[in-house]
Amino acid sequence: MTDFLPARRGVTLQISLIVTAAVISAVSAVLASREPIGLRFTIYILVASLAFFPLPFLVYWLYSLLRANYRLVSEVEWVRPAESQAVPLALPLIRLPGAITGLRRHPDLGPVEFLASDARSLLLVATSKHVFAISPQDAGGFMQNIQRAIELGSLTPSVPKSVYPTFVLFEAWESLLSRYLWLANLFLNLGLLAWVSLLVPSLGHIPLGFLPSGAVGDPVPGAGLILLPGVSLFFSIIGWVAGLTFYRIPSRRALAHIVWASCVFSTLLFLIAVMVIVTTPV
Repeated sequence: MTDFLPARRGVTLQISLIVTAAVISAVSAVLASREPIGLRFTIYILVASLAFFPLPFLVYWLYSLLRANYRLVSEVEWVRPAESQAVPLALPLIRLPGAITGLRRHPDLGPVEFLASDARSLLLVATSKHVFAISPQDAGGFMQNIQRAIELGSLTPSVPKSVYPTFVLFEAWESLLSRYLWLANLFLNLGLLAWVSLLVPSLGHIPLGFLPSGAVGDPVPGAGLILLPGVSLFFSIIGWVAGLTFYRIPSRRALAHIVWASCVFSTLLFLIAVMVIVTTPV
């Protein structure tokens, strides 16, 4: 028997956060591109970066929430509402609206693993080795089904399994190829940002586009060059999260490495683009 998380509330909240962060990041980036180098330019860039940073993670959590489900296994010993505990069950310290995941230790139950979207309808499911906190769509129906399954027993025991983004992250880090690709992309982006930051104060006007005829477009203030590291970092983060999504499936891990290698190649292209821009006569 399978049951899905009540994703509607979590999806609404996560989509709202994604849209809000994307709008703030885009507006701040546009305002920064119109400002000369100074305090306001720095503030706009900082706001754009802070708003953009959680976007890939929010999108990944939204994807995980939409795909998550509970599968009933044979090792379940009991199930009860979380509110029935004499000592209240504390929620994970780090959680997102509609995506309550992580581990917390309870004085009576020991480690409790969360995979829920609604803290108001938590159920505790105990197996021989672990206790889980979940929030199925129909808590009453889920409890009846699980009790019936316990009474009937099972001839084909199932192995419980929990997969979280953090687990996938650590597993991918253990791969030497993944680690090299991540670090190469990170250092290339940091180098690109540092190089552009050093170049911008000494630049006058630079060409940042081409006309339909192929000729160089009108020059713009040198501060506009800071957009290239920003765009490079944007593609790198999107590619990193996309690679993690593929890495969750063993048969697609080669595709994940291809995506991460493409991110490294893309950052190299941005480095070459900056070189071409600063050497092109205005």
